[in-house]
Order: sequence, then C-alpha cells, then structure tokens
Amino acid sequence: MTFLDFIQQNWHELLVLTRQHIFIVLLATGFAIIVGMPLGILLTRVKSLQAPVLGFANVMQTVPSLALFGLLVPIPFIGGIGARTAVIALALYALLPVIRNTVTGIAGVDARITEAATAMGMTGWQRLRMVELPLAMPVILAGIRVAVVISVGVATIAALIGGGGLGTYIFRGLRQNDNNMLLAGAVASALLALLCDLALGMLERTYRIGEGNAKGRRIAVISCSALFLVAIIAIGPVTRSGSDAPNTLSGDLTGRRIIVGSKDFTESVILAEILSQMLEKRGVAVERRFELGGHLPHDALLASQIDVYPEYTGTAYTAILMHTPITDPAAVYEQTKREYAENFGLALSPPLGFANDFAILVRGETAKAMNLTTISDAVPVSKDWQAGFGQDFMSRADGYPGFSKAYGFSFQKQPREMDLSLTYRALAARELDIIAGNSTDGLISALDLFQLADDKRYFPPYQAVFVARKSVEDVLAEVFTELNNAISTEDMRQMNNRVDGEKAQPKDVAAAWLTAKTPN
Repeated sequence: MTFLDFIQQNWHELLVLTRQHIFIVLLATGFAIIVGMPLGILLTRVKSLQAPVLGFANVMQTVPSLALFGLLVPIPFIGGIGARTAVIALALYALLPVIRNTVTGIAGVDARITEAATAMGMTGWQRLRMVELPLAMPVILAGIRVAVVISVGVATIAALIGGGGLGTYIFRGLRQNDNNMLLAGAVASALLALLCDLALGMLERTYRIGEGNAKGRRIAVISCSALFLVAIIAIGPVTRSGSDAPNTLSGDLTGRRIIVGSKDFTESVILAEILSQMLEKRGVAVERRFELGGHLPHDALLASQIDVYPEYTGTAYTAILMHTPITDPAAVYEQTKREYAENFGLALSPPLGFANDFAILVRGETAKAMNLTTISDAVPVSKDWQAGFGQDFMSRADGYPGFSKAYGFSFQKQPREMDLSLTYRALAARELDIIAGNSTDGLISALDLFQLADDKRYFPPYQAVFVARKSVEDVLAEVFTELNNAISTEDMRQMNNRVDGEKAQPKDVAAAWLTAKTPN
C-alpha cells in the first residue's frame, strides 16, 4: 500500500486524531495563558517572586513528559489517564514561555512612556491595560507562539496515557513496523505545528507593525480561530469502535460497565479487544483505554482509572512485586496471585494458555550463516556485535545485567538502550545484531528474525493473564473461565502477525478469533 492509498483509506481516523491533538493543545495552551499572563504581570510588580516562580516553570520543562504523566496518574481529580492528564502536563510545559515573555515584554516597555502615562493621571490598571500590555503584546505573543509549537510536539506523548492525538499513529506505526502509519502521524503533527506557527506569527507581526494595521490583525485573528474551529466543529464525534455482535450469550450483564485497558504493544491491545468484545456480547458497556505506556496500566488500575488489563506473570513477579526471578510457572503464578490480592486488592485471571517470554533475536540469515540455535551459540561470535535492548529489559531484575552474566556475554560495544519497537526495525536494517524481543511478536515472522533458544533457562515464565480490580470480579468471572487456557502460542503469534505483518485492525483480528472459537 502506498502512502496515498493509506491516507485515502484512513483519512477519517486521521482527522479525528488531528482533532483530538488540536483540542489537547488548545486547552493546554489556553490554561497556560490564563494562568501564565496574570502571573507574569504579578512578577513585574513583585520582583521578589520572579526567581521562585520562573525556577518552578523551568523545572517543569526539564521533567520528562512520560515521567510527568506517570506522576500525575494517581493524583485524585487532577490525574488519571486520558486527555485530562495530558492537558495538565502540557499546560505545565507551556507555562515557562508565557510567563517569561510576559515579564520580558512588560519590563521592556520604555520607562519614559510609563512615566508619561502616570503624569497624565492614569491609574496602575489603566497604565497596564492601555500602555504596557499593548506595547508588550508582540513579545507576549512570541511566547505564546513558542508554547503552542512545543505543545503540538509534546502532545504526541499523550497517546501513551490514552489521551489520543496524532501520537497514536506514530507509536502504533513504530510498533507495527508500518511506515505509512508512522509517516501519517508525523507529517500531520509537523503540518499542524507549522500552521500554528504561521497563524500566530501573522498575529505577532501585525502587533509589531502597530495599531494602524488593524485589518491585518483581524485577518490573523480569524486565521488562528479558523485553525481550531475547523478541527473542533467540522469533524464528527470521537468514538472507539468495538464489537457489533448482538447480546445473545447466557449470563447477560446488561447495565454493567467495565473500563478495559491495555499496554502499548500489539498483543496487549488484541487481548484487551478480545475481552472487550466478549463482555459486550454479554451486555456489558465497555470503555476502551488502550495503548498505555510503561507501568501506567498498573498505576491506572490502582487509581481506579481502569478495571482490568492484560499482564504477564513474570512481569508482575519481577517488575511490580520486585522478586528475584524463578523459572517455575506454577510457583510464579500462585505467588503473584496471592500477593496481588494481599498487597493491591487485585485479582488474577487463570492463565490464558500461552507465555510471551523474552526472545533473544538475531536476523534469520545470521542464524543460518553461523549455525546459531541457542543463546550460548551466540556468545563466542558476538564480541563485535552491536546489541540493542528496550529500556524495560535494561532495567529489570530479570533483564540485561543478569542475562549477560548468566551467559557470559562481553560486548565490546556498549548495548544501545532504545524503544523496544525500534529495536526490531534496527535489527532488520543491520543497525543492531542482537536484541531482546517478545516470543509471540508478529514482527519476528514479518521481518524474518530468528529466536535463539534459552538453553540455560534464565528467563522466568511470562504466562499471559488478566489483572482486575476485586470490585468487578463478578462481572469478569464467566469470561475469565471461558478464556482459561483458550489461546495457544500459535494462535497469539498468528493474531500478532495479522496486525503487525498484514496490517489488519486489532478489533477485526479479535473478532475473527472469537468467531473461530465459538462459531455458533
């Protein structure tokens, strides 16, 4: 499929994501202006506050966006997952240029002009409104312009907390190795930033020219307004489509409502979609909060922002409960189930039937040329290799430090720590020689990669399960029972490959699996 074909087939979804993106940016920068401009004015009157306030705004700009999102999720009323948290985080990022330029603009007004205004009998408010703000407006608008452009770029991260926007296509394209989707999100985001910069630049220039260019100023204001109104009004309501199957199953739960979450990779989205569609067939109203990054699904579950999401016992055991890895699947499952109930008040479903273990991957041609079948086979020939691993693998107790020690790897080049989705692409492009992926990932087949056998049985088991809040266990009980050992490893690989390799939609892949499993 060419890029133009992709746009033709997906233009409506792209427009919806663009609207979401603009809406987040509009609210965030609007909030930053409402708070930042009065605060900047105050700082010109009370100069002792400038250091602490500007220092706080500077600190907010240095905090990584995903870390800030993670910190905001558990905060009642302010945080959570979705667009609200993204708006608050972006507003904090946008505060600095608004406050700083307001202070700079007002402080830069010629003292002789303000003295003349005072001599004419103007009050402090009149001097501010009629003299200082109009003269400072070009500088203030420059700050707003910077804040908007920054917000357009950073808003892509909102997709990782279920906030929507163009980042959805960018991260999904990386995950599915879909250049068309990646390019669509990136180009739309770049065009949006350019349009915002152009419109606000026009407005800024008319103020610099002076009061005589009132007509040009009106045109610039209209241009800025049109940019947002077209996105907000012209595009239809945002919805997440699910299953259209009728509610024909036994155990009807009409009237109940469940929020289903997922992590930000294909398999987790498919599993969450399978659960969602099974619940919808029982009359349960399902709200989807998919593609949440990092440990946000777990944090959102504890904060009651979602009710259930797919997880893996090895991840829960080592990364959440912080235990030393062990290799007994039953022991890991039982201890995780018990401690999740005791520590968090959460319930684990029965195992779904497959495990998504860490997969040490090389290119298929490399494995054939060097006759590699196990991880141990790769140790003596890998000294000059460039390894690349995801951040999760590099930091976990069952990740790189223990793995390299157990097998005796001694890479001469420092392993590159990068986004997991990008490691697959980099390996296929010969930028990397060995990575740690996921054993059921569809990209393994799509990119002709080879999984080396874990001959020393280093990695703990990663059985797929669902984690749910105890309060909704009764709604999920029948579905959990039906999914007990229902999904084989081959089933999961095929479903992942249909999405990552064949570019099918997760909801369609989930529906096809459910139809094949229960044809009647």
